[in-house]
Amino acid sequence: MEKIQFKRAELEDKEMISEYLNHHTSRSCERTFVNVYLWSRQYPVKWAVIEDVLVFKSENEEHLSFAYPAGEPDKVKKVLEILMEYSKEHGCPFSMYNVTPDQFAQLEEWYPGRFQIEYNRDLADYVYEAEKLATLSGKKLHGKRNHINKFKANYEGRWVYESMTKDNLEDCFQMALRWRNENGCEEDPEKRGEICVTLNALRLFEELELKGGVLRVDGEVVAFTLGEPVCSDTFVVHIEKAYADIQGAYPMINQQFVEHECQNYQYVNREEDTGAEGLRKAKLSYRPVFLVEKGAVTERK
Repeated sequence: MEKIQFKRAELEDKEMISEYLNHHTSRSCERTFVNVYLWSRQYPVKWAVIEDVLVFKSENEEHLSFAYPAGEPDKVKKVLEILMEYSKEHGCPFSMYNVTPDQFAQLEEWYPGRFQIEYNRDLADYVYEAEKLATLSGKKLHGKRNHINKFKANYEGRWVYESMTKDNLEDCFQMALRWRNENGCEEDPEKRGEICVTLNALRLFEELELKGGVLRVDGEVVAFTLGEPVCSDTFVVHIEKAYADIQGAYPMINQQFVEHECQNYQYVNREEDTGAEGLRKAKLSYRPVFLVEKGAVTERK
């Protein structure tokens, strides 16, 4: 078998990777160039095009695993065979990560009973109706409306929302640096990885064609958010930062951003909770319309 050349995603790969992901869409937050590019600085993810199919591989000393390939179904089936062979040659059992129920159903159709999937609740993306996040209408979101109203009352005449542009990027960058210091990111590897991704996203805001929103109080940036479309009806929010001591800043940037930037989309994907209890509680409190489940696929013994 000829050697497959996997490489780390670079900015010049954006067009090619996006082309595949735009044609073979998923609502999963990982299926965008931005996510792959930014997080491949933190995780061992590389990519290759094999037989006109896009393949991501995650590999280190302990594991070898693939994302579900993006391509035409008949070509994907062929490539799965190649990846099974590749795994065997590398002395590893074949496995895939972040596989959605739709993708697994396709696999099951081709290989009935051969594979199993174990969904990981911590990795499930929360998807909301954009209109609900913008209006917070209904009894169940009454508490959220209160947070917003309280913020507006506390900072009346002092707050402003802005779309992110090259003119306010530097202010967001300075806010992120201060956020990093206030949240002990240097001592916590996970937080450090996350803030690195945030700073890189701001640094490459234009190149990555991101969309952002900024919340100011008394002229100072107190919150910002960044995201992009993941498919024709779904916008994904990758990053959201706010100062904890500005009461209501998180609900406010969430609501304002959706109201101003996501009105052309039916759904907003606000990514997973990573199993963090507080985050799970917060994400559930916004009443997701569904979760995008993701699991690990292995061959049945």
